[in-house]
Amino acid sequence: MFKPASYISLLFLAIIFLSACDRNRNHPGHSYFPDMANSRAYESYTANPNFADNLTARLPVKGTIPRGMIPYTLEKSDENRELTGKNWDNPLIINEETLIAGKKKYEVFCIYCHGEVGDGQGYLVTSGRYPYQAANLLSNKMKKVPDGEIFHVISVGWGIMGAHASQISQEDRWRITAYVKNKLQKIE
Repeated sequence: MFKPASYISLLFLAIIFLSACDRNRNHPGHSYFPDMANSRAYESYTANPNFADNLTARLPVKGTIPRGMIPYTLEKSDENRELTGKNWDNPLIINEETLIAGKKKYEVFCIYCHGEVGDGQGYLVTSGRYPYQAANLLSNKMKKVPDGEIFHVISVGWGIMGAHASQISQEDRWRITAYVKNKLQKIE
């Protein structure tokens, strides 16, 4: 049968095996290449010796486009505004879901100048914080403006209105356009 020496060696192996189990789950064990697991981080605007210009914040590679962004190449001009009005229609299916999403984006980006109902009486205008009158989206002139023109103005701006293409995705600009044309301008 088992000799006492066998019991001692079995007990010794059990102690070694159980001591290998660590109760601290936050410590992953030993790291043989610590520079791989704990790489040196550089703050965005601090010096970085890894680059010739010593800058940490890098410019994107020339000619690249951020993921999910569709470049808008038309410039802010009368010709381009008229061109988009004549040639571009809203590519989205105009349904309740589109209009609800358009309303949400309108409330985020447009309501402060154009107002809750689109009458140009947003908080920035009525509080006197903005010295110019925002466009009244309910006027007869604006009701005649085609979808493409509204999309173009949201994208590159018009008059005192700034460009929003960098802040609002192309699809959301079309949703806002649909909301303005199919909800705000239809309310009497």
